[in-house]
Amino acid sequence: MVLLKLQIGKNGLSQEFLENLKARFVTAENARISILKTGTRNREELKQWEEKILTFLGNNFKSKVIGYTIVLRKLRKAVKN
Repeated sequence: MVLLKLQIGKNGLSQEFLENLKARFVTAENARISILKTGTRNREELKQWEEKILTFLGNNFKSKVIGYTIVLRKLRKAVKN
């Protein structure tokens, strides 16, 4: 089991970050994305980022926000909406 540890800083959530995240999930099952103080301290914006990441990655992922960290988990089967 490989755990990715990533950070989002002052550049925020960019398209390059999302593409890099998707490419790294080929070998990884879990990811922990830490939001730095320069990224945001707005909880609503953090929730929007979480939703944007999930829609970009697809239905095979679940997420949970703990503090200012987004924890992602890759599932074997797609989540039904």
